[in-house]
Parts: sequence; C-alpha cells; structure tokens
Amino acid sequence: MTRRITKLIHEGRYAAEVAVDLIEDDTGWSPYLSLDDAKKLDAVRVALRAGNIAAAAKLGRVFELQPVSA
Repeated sequence: MTRRITKLIHEGRYAAEVAVDLIEDDTGWSPYLSLDDAKKLDAVRVALRAGNIAAAAKLGRVFELQPVSA
C-alpha cells in the first residue's frame, strides 16, 4: 500500500515541498520511500544548496524564507 505525503526540504534561505509516496507493507522496513522518490528529494536538496531554484521548482514548490523580527 502507498500513500502520498509532502516532505519539506530546507537548505539555506530556501525550502521546498516535494510530494513523495510512502510504501507501507508488513516488513520491518515499513514505511519507506522508493528509490526514485529518494533520488528526487536528494536532487531538490542539491539544487537548493547550489541556488538553482529553477531545477528545484521542477520537482516541487519552492519558497524563499525571510527572518521575522519579534
């Protein structure tokens, strides 16, 4: 069984929401990500770290974070 979730990736002043599928079964490893979804999360993290917002935006929703004064 799989269910769709949203993972948040934070790198520097950017964050991205990335949709992935969690795979649930009767093994001791459950729940887990598919290899493709794990690679997608890594690709978004690398793109954000490099400042390549366009590449990250192809795989998820990208946000720019700004500090809030109290």
